[in-house]
Amino acid sequence: MTTDKPLLILIAGPYRSGTGGDPRAMADNLARLEAAAWPVFAAGHLPVIGEWIALPVLHSAGAGPADPLADQVLYPVAERLLARCDAVLRLPGESAGADGDVATARRRGLPVYDDITQVPRRVVRGDAETRTARADA
Repeated sequence: MTTDKPLLILIAGPYRSGTGGDPRAMADNLARLEAAAWPVFAAGHLPVIGEWIALPVLHSAGAGPADPLADQVLYPVAERLLARCDAVLRLPGESAGADGDVATARRRGLPVYDDITQVPRRVVRGDAETRTARADA
């Protein structure tokens, strides 16, 4: 499957889930989310992870991801992002937040991909050639 339009794709998966508030475990989860960013970008799209926006917002409020304020920032950030996103890539793992992102995306009629291989490749048409962004690049 291909598209000629770059998609804004929310990468959703566990961040705080199963960490017990351990900063190292949350960092590991964020690294797993970020590992999916390159394949999405290589397919010709723009990846976004809610924590990339939510964490600076929390820090500017003097809070962190284990703070009680986090629920008032993390989930609303994802909700607002989904108003702008074209699709969701749901990574494996238990996560109420990511499950909520998927439910919101489906209510809005957005595609939800469970694997990077399902993300359509963007075909860029130039003057002299046609290039295809590859998800496996």
